[in-house]
Amino acid sequence: MAAPSGPGPAPLVGGSLALTAFALALGTFMQVLDTTIANVSLPTIAGNLGVSSDNSTWIVTAFAVANGVAVPLTGWLMGRFGVVRTFCVSVFLFTIASFLCGIAWDLPSLIGFRILQGAVSGPMIPGSQALLIAIFPVHKRSTALGIWSMTTLVAPIMGPILGGYISDNYHWSWIFLINVPFGMFCAFVCWNKLGKRDTPTRKLPIDQVGLILLVVWVGALQIVLDLGKNDDWFAADRIVIAAVVAAIGFVGWIIWELTDANPAVNLSLFKSRNFTIGTIAFCLGYAVFFANTLLLPLWLQTQLGYTATWAGLVAAPSGAVAVILTPFVARLSGKIDARILATVAFASFGYSYYLRSGYTTGASFYDLMLPLMVQGIAMSTFFLAMLTISLDRIPAERLPSATGISNFARITSGSFAASIITTAWDRRETLHQSRLSEAIGTGSPYQMAQGALTRMGLTDVQAAGAITRQMVAQAYLLASTDLFRVSAWLCLAMVIIVWFTRRASPPQGPIAAD
Repeated sequence: MAAPSGPGPAPLVGGSLALTAFALALGTFMQVLDTTIANVSLPTIAGNLGVSSDNSTWIVTAFAVANGVAVPLTGWLMGRFGVVRTFCVSVFLFTIASFLCGIAWDLPSLIGFRILQGAVSGPMIPGSQALLIAIFPVHKRSTALGIWSMTTLVAPIMGPILGGYISDNYHWSWIFLINVPFGMFCAFVCWNKLGKRDTPTRKLPIDQVGLILLVVWVGALQIVLDLGKNDDWFAADRIVIAAVVAAIGFVGWIIWELTDANPAVNLSLFKSRNFTIGTIAFCLGYAVFFANTLLLPLWLQTQLGYTATWAGLVAAPSGAVAVILTPFVARLSGKIDARILATVAFASFGYSYYLRSGYTTGASFYDLMLPLMVQGIAMSTFFLAMLTISLDRIPAERLPSATGISNFARITSGSFAASIITTAWDRRETLHQSRLSEAIGTGSPYQMAQGALTRMGLTDVQAAGAITRQMVAQAYLLASTDLFRVSAWLCLAMVIIVWFTRRASPPQGPIAAD
């Protein structure tokens, strides 16, 4: 959301400024951290709770969907209750939800608490950004935005590493319980330092029907995507019912939002060419990125024997490169066409996925890490470029609504992508395994492999098991490289799409990038 405008309390100074800025940055850090910290821990959580890795992806998607649906409410909450109160209550409730996630006793309870955690965390990121800008002097707003931006980039680096280390050395519940002391600190400091500086409140109408319809169709579609693969898709009644509910709910939501006087999501913004095309490219690019962020650690842990810690360390270089490059990109952003920056982002994403399509089961840590370093180049330019394009020439009073739509669309597309990628991975693995079985069969290749293994001291049963394990490993490798290759082509298509937008003006004020 945009920073509060007009006269207001004087900026903070000295120790109060440093402490409050740290607490606000911590609020952003926790929320972003929780979007990635569970990724590398899914196999561990699944094993501990006695469920499959496929079902455990609900832990990621439930949080993302709930958070995405909550974003359109942020502007209304801050106008009705004040930015400081909304932010502090959001952090407090997020802390409680994190504690509940840590004490979850089975998968359904964990998913339920993750939904709660995502729902209450909607105002945390836009609130922390707006308050950071408000407490700094005008001439130091770039410093405030720099602090905010760094936390959004450092958190995705720390998420997989921290999640992996905790899963390998402690109980998985600590990936959620660590939020409790930091959340209490953040809420206490921010309320103590900013409670008397809150923004004016006013009574605002709320689009209850629009929000209910939004929850219904997004939730129903997520059920289709997450459960369909285990239910043989439309052969199951509940998938058919959920699909019908999603379709009817979506159409009803579109009609309602276009005709309501105070819509929760202002769809009239899509009359702007840059907003429409930019949002589409932003969502698709983020969906591909989020899907691959989930797929790689799953493959490393389930097929290559990587621990959660080492799976997290493989991904760490992308964030490190992004942190180093972001300050330079920010300086150039006002001088270079945003479409060029977007092209660099998508080209770097595409090249990173192309490099991953050459992975083998014997790939070294360096081989696995190098494509992630290339991805870091994309991360440093992607968010800034796409927001600059999509929010071009949006009037200041409509920026909160525009950023809300952009973040809602991006977050929900990421959660849908997580379901789609795991389904595609399993289906491609089944296809490749059947082809490998046909190629090897019980003929000469199989007999040669079995003979070699029996000469090494294995029994016939052990040799058959070893051959099967190798086939499964190769099938998952081929499935992974197929999806990496498709991702690369999708990014190339995004390069073409962004050039259908007009040249954007440099950003004139703060925008919420979540």
